[in-house]
Amino acid sequence: MAANVLNSKRAVQMSVFVVRAFITMRKTLSTSKELLETLRLLEKKLTKRLDVHESAIVGVLQRVMDIIDPPPEPEPKRRPIGFGREET
Repeated sequence: MAANVLNSKRAVQMSVFVVRAFITMRKTLSTSKELLETLRLLEKKLTKRLDVHESAIVGVLQRVMDIIDPPPEPEPKRRPIGFGREET
C-alpha cells in the first residue's frame, strides 16, 4: 500500500480507496449469480486452449472464484479436554 511507503494524506486516502474498491468488488461478485456463472463458463472455455495469455487469465479467474466462494479451512487439531489415563 502506498501509505506504508509514503507519509502523506493523499497516500492514506488512496490506500483506503483501494481497500473499499476491493470490498465493493467482492460484494458485487458474491451477490451476482449471473456473473458467477459467466465467469465459470469463461474459465471452462479458456482451459480448453491454454496459451500463455489464456493460462494467465485462467489463473486470475481461479483467484476471483476463490474470493467469491473460498474453500473451507480445515479444523485445527484439538487436544482432548480433561485428564487422560495412561495405559500400561
